[in-house]
Amino acid sequence: MSQTTSTAYVFTRHGGPETEAFAELPVPSPGPGQLLVAVHAAGVNPVDWKLRNGYRRPGSAPAELPAVLGSEAAGVVEEIGPGVEGFAVGDAVFGSTLTGGYAEYTLLPVAVTAHKPDALSFTDAAALPVAAATAYDALRQADLAPGATLLITGAGGGVGVAAVQIARGLGIRVLGTSSAGKKEFVESLGAVHVEPGPGLAERVKAVAPDGVDAVLDLVGGPALREAAELLSDRTKLLSAADKGTVPELGGAAVVRARTAAVLDEVAKLAVDGTLRPHVTRTFPLARADEALRAVEEGHARGKIVIEVGA
Repeated sequence: MSQTTSTAYVFTRHGGPETEAFAELPVPSPGPGQLLVAVHAAGVNPVDWKLRNGYRRPGSAPAELPAVLGSEAAGVVEEIGPGVEGFAVGDAVFGSTLTGGYAEYTLLPVAVTAHKPDALSFTDAAALPVAAATAYDALRQADLAPGATLLITGAGGGVGVAAVQIARGLGIRVLGTSSAGKKEFVESLGAVHVEPGPGLAERVKAVAPDGVDAVLDLVGGPALREAAELLSDRTKLLSAADKGTVPELGGAAVVRARTAAVLDEVAKLAVDGTLRPHVTRTFPLARADEALRAVEEGHARGKIVIEVGA
């Protein structure tokens, strides 16, 4: 390839939006087990601004600054690293990024990269590796039978939207909390909307007098504690938002598989119509700041994606 630099949206230090900037960085070189990908689309997630604020994933090294924002991307393979099998230059792929997705080029680890089905757009594929895969992992962990009732707190966000749809595809009845502004949207996914806030347990009992069989918490804090009261079997209390509190309540954090096999499965669900990525807004890379603000300020409904290349 002739291009030696990559336009990217980065954070230069830990802190708020004032730490963000555009930068021209060297195009990264793929190491063993890695792919260099020309990014066509990059998903935007809450974890992106949390990492900018200083959050570190368990077991991860401190971020090297400037760090490119973005945790998921879809694009075309430009170069393959040593020892890589099953991928070739020109393949359309999607996966979790090693060097950030808000950029013209990024590195993807083959362990968490899948081939993009022809029937799936780059924009929709870029919305799957974080939110949809988290939802898939959570529902597999919950291990509910068809006909069971599941409460999802925060059903209007990226993970929640995917979780409602996957659960409904499994024949599970879903109750979902969200802001009033997302009520119709959550109901359109097939969930029974429940207003969040104090008194949640009583409102859930009003629409599910036989109780709920599991809770998937995507909010944390007081919402998690109140939802826990609805369960007699706390092993069915899962949280992807408050991993510190949920063990105290007898539940467990959602365990992420982070495998290409899971990406293949969520892509199949997207192709067969069980899972619609619900990309509700797209932004060009030049407006990456606006895309991230929409997610950080909590106004996003469904998924937001940055479209980088054609």
